[in-house]
Amino acid sequence: MGMLSLAIWTPIAFGIVLLALGRDDQAPAVRWVALIGAVVSFLVTLPLYGQFDVSTATMQFVEKTSWIERFNVNYHLGVDGISLWFVLLTAFINVVVIIAGWEVIKRNVSQYMAAFLILSGLMIGVFCALDGLLFYVFFEATLIPMYLIIGIWGGPNKIYAAFKFFLYTLLGSLLMLVALIYLYSSSGGSFDLAVWHALPLGQTAQTLLFFAFFAAFAVKVPMWPVHTWLPDVHVEAPTGGSAVLAAIMLKLGAYGFLRFSMPIAPDATHQWAWLMIALSLVAVVYVGLVALVQQDMKKLVAYSSVAHMGFVTLGFFIFSSLGMSGGIVQMISHGFVSAAMFLSIGVLYDRVHSREIASYGGVVNTMPKFSAFALFFAMANCGLPGTAGFVGEWMVILGAVKFNFWIGFAAASALIFGAAYTLWMFKRVYLGPVTNDHVKELVDINGREFLVMALLAAAVLYMGVYPKPFTDVMDVSVTELLKHVAISKLN
Repeated sequence: MGMLSLAIWTPIAFGIVLLALGRDDQAPAVRWVALIGAVVSFLVTLPLYGQFDVSTATMQFVEKTSWIERFNVNYHLGVDGISLWFVLLTAFINVVVIIAGWEVIKRNVSQYMAAFLILSGLMIGVFCALDGLLFYVFFEATLIPMYLIIGIWGGPNKIYAAFKFFLYTLLGSLLMLVALIYLYSSSGGSFDLAVWHALPLGQTAQTLLFFAFFAAFAVKVPMWPVHTWLPDVHVEAPTGGSAVLAAIMLKLGAYGFLRFSMPIAPDATHQWAWLMIALSLVAVVYVGLVALVQQDMKKLVAYSSVAHMGFVTLGFFIFSSLGMSGGIVQMISHGFVSAAMFLSIGVLYDRVHSREIASYGGVVNTMPKFSAFALFFAMANCGLPGTAGFVGEWMVILGAVKFNFWIGFAAASALIFGAAYTLWMFKRVYLGPVTNDHVKELVDINGREFLVMALLAAAVLYMGVYPKPFTDVMDVSVTELLKHVAISKLN
């Protein structure tokens, strides 16, 4: 078993063990097994970074075994500079979420922890898959544990939210399956992504493929106007579910654009880039304005996620190394920051059982340590220099200005909206005098919650102050992808 298989199957194996343990009277043991599983799963991903060669764009740590021999389907794994960090990010966020749910989840503890461990392994599989059908299997399989997380441990309207999440993402993916079957037949019976990238497809075929992939990936990002499922799901999902959904699952769609849409249909990508840029700017500007009027903290951060992911797709489709690298950096930083924002809301919700901004006020007076963390994460969400939230947005804006000044100008306006809705929420929740008895009785974060906040704060600060390790890994792969798209365009 290679290192990538270890990264995928270690958390899944621990998840199956937890399902076998199964009873709530064993909850203390279950929590420790889950934590050990999450930590071990993270540790097995670290050698990937230590042994990664940043000087080449070729796939590394490649594993290839025949899976369904009759149809030439292979268990084919590998990572390059584009996918490596998402493997580590997924494993890291899983550790944080397991610790965050330690005392909060009282029923079906083993199933809750198992769902997150299995989901983590499946998402890592998406980032490692180099076979089209294997990618699709992992991509779709991630829906099952997340559906259960929302539907079992969610809020009052959890069934509605779970169905909406499942139907939106499944329907979008069906067109992608049609595209995969077409590519399989066009390539003479191969699901190998490298073979698909080299296919000489006509303009019509590329356009149809581009929009088939768009249907699957745009819903997952989610891009405007197919973003409406996200706020409903975030509001009903448990805190850990919201953190993983925002930090990792939204990235599966953006990653799909890089691995499928752009290299397989490069001419169509150029032809329809204007549409992608327009939809990205609407997400950045309009959805940012929608976030301003939210009264529910989770809904506000959910709309904030749509706006931040607009930066990602904008960076991809301006066809510059700076923009694309910025988009990938934004995906990683948003993973840290959005998880921190949702887990911070979870800390308050566990105590007051309300997500309404109006239910709070003056929290800094009763929870000073927690408020300090919340302020730091709020600043990162605004894109403050020195935090992870700044680096990717700055790179995308710089690339967009070089591409077209007015596109860059429109994108930069999002920084103003981001500061407006984030700081407006922070002011009303944390600052001023204590407004009610609920806030007066609040107790500051305990050691477990402090550990969760500290881990995320360290990641956000490190990436903001020293982003070089992140950009160095992806540079060569991004350059190679852009070269492939540009050469196809010239041909």
